[in-house]
Parts: sequence; structure tokens; C-alpha cells
Amino acid sequence: MLRALMYILPLALTIYAFIDCLNTPEDEAKHLPKIAWVFIILLFWVVGPIVWLAAGKLRRAPAGGRTPSEWHRNHRHEWVAPDDNPEFLKSLKDENKQDEAVLKDWEADLRRREEELKKREQGDDAKDGDS
Repeated sequence: MLRALMYILPLALTIYAFIDCLNTPEDEAKHLPKIAWVFIILLFWVVGPIVWLAAGKLRRAPAGGRTPSEWHRNHRHEWVAPDDNPEFLKSLKDENKQDEAVLKDWEADLRRREEELKKREQGDDAKDGDS
């Protein structure tokens, strides 16, 4: 197990440093261009990642939200529950008014059809009584 750790630990360090280097903006790479740091990390398996982590990039929080975590810290939106959101409540009222209008139209149409049916039945009954 200890032998495997001798290979896994440097490999994990190399992968971490490589991804960290790729995610670092070009202007935050110190001393060398970023592409040079990538080659150093990949070619010098143990020393390259350590040098990158120690001296390869600026270790301060970047201004302007260039990293995803910084952007999320600066662009937080207050989420409001639906029952506290006035726009959502207004949309519900508008939908409710539309639904009520449709329902009234349906009810009026149903009443009209029922009246027509009653008139037909009364007319049929009067014809049957005459014959």
C-alpha cells in the first residue's frame, strides 16, 4: 500500500497543479508564461507541481470576479418564495381572471344549449299532442 502511495500522491499533486494552472488567468501566472508552467508541471513530475504551487501564480483573490466562486460572491440574487413574490402573485391573479372569464363563457354557453334543448323538447311535446 505504501508503494502505491508513492505513485498516487505525486500523480494527484500533478493533476491538481495542472488543472489549477489551466484555470488560472494568463495575467496571474508569475515569472513565466502560462504555457511554460504547463510544460514544467507535466515534464518535471514532482518538482514542477510544487514549484507551481509555491511560486507560479498570484495567491490573492482576483478583482472583478474572474473566477467562478468570486463571480458568485459578487452576483448573489435574493431568491424570494413564490408566495412572497409580487410578480408571481400578480401573474396568478391574471391567470385566475382569465380562467374565470373562460368559465363564465362556458356556463353561458351551457345555459344557452340547455334552453335550446328545452325548447326543442317542448316543441316536440306540442307536436306529439297535436297528432
